[in-house]
Amino acid sequence: MKRPTTSHFRVRRQYSTILNTRSRKSIRPLAVGTVLSFGAFASYYFFFPDASRGAPTSKHEKLSPSHFTPCTITSSEPCGPNTRLLTLKIPPKFLPDSDEKRFSSIWSVFVKDDDIQVERPYTPLEGVDAEGRMRFWIKKYPHGEVSRWLHSKEVGDEIEIRGPLQTWLWKDDDVWDEVVMISGGTGIAPFYQLFHDIISQGVSPRTKFTLLHSSPSPSELPPSAILLSLSSFATENPKRFQFRVFVDTLDPTDEIDRLKVNVGRINRATLVSSIKEQISPSKWWMWPFKKSAELDIDLRKTLFLVCGPEPMITALSGPYGRNFSQGPVGGVLEELSATSSQVYKF
Repeated sequence: MKRPTTSHFRVRRQYSTILNTRSRKSIRPLAVGTVLSFGAFASYYFFFPDASRGAPTSKHEKLSPSHFTPCTITSSEPCGPNTRLLTLKIPPKFLPDSDEKRFSSIWSVFVKDDDIQVERPYTPLEGVDAEGRMRFWIKKYPHGEVSRWLHSKEVGDEIEIRGPLQTWLWKDDDVWDEVVMISGGTGIAPFYQLFHDIISQGVSPRTKFTLLHSSPSPSELPPSAILLSLSSFATENPKRFQFRVFVDTLDPTDEIDRLKVNVGRINRATLVSSIKEQISPSKWWMWPFKKSAELDIDLRKTLFLVCGPEPMITALSGPYGRNFSQGPVGGVLEELSATSSQVYKF
């Protein structure tokens, strides 16, 4: 999962509409000084890295967000068009103490492209194990510097990471009756981490979890091991976890074993039906007489987590705010009367 970052600069220069020659001469040194000052500032910003981009590399300290730690690629498997399942291994001695809460779901690490000194965040699918292994499902994008760089790496190559950094923290306090996770493409990574660490471990037993995942085609779905793990758990624990998969198109020659695939995109009807399945018969029989906006989602304490391509996020939950802040709730979830406290966009 990655999220681009942008910086915007706006410089406004105001001039008087009528300036005599003497005034212009007096203003010229100030204007030149202003331009030089701004040029120096811009040069510093673009050519001198900030604290995160300029973080040092340490081969003797534990994994931390403040510095990069070398790790080794132990596996790199193609698993679809432009996607790979990548396994990194960090020496166990560099892992933070087990009693620290740094690895509480959901968290990610930054991976640095040594060639151009750019870093991007990625979410380990199962977190990190006792041996220091982390698995990532990474898609190569045409303009994604780090993703293309990672796809070019081979087993045995060394790369640098820093973290963990908390993306979103699950709190086991029985606040939510139901959590609906909506993912597209590699956006399933944070939810699979939550599944691995929280859902499958029986944490928050009173909470019902639903995962709705969408990919353009069957060949672009997550690795089969991930899909089977999710579908098997859903089959064995129907009151705890619901899992549904969607593809835009399905070719007759596609073979997907043990997995029911829905053709079409996740939309309003999908969300309504998913929520409807969790409502007791005493409530849902009245649905034909109620509007969708009257689903009483706020009364049922339902949380929506959304991660995927921006068009999908915008359609379902509204666009991000400035600088990728959460922004107001929009799209389908706004129509269903979900509030900002009930929606989180990754």
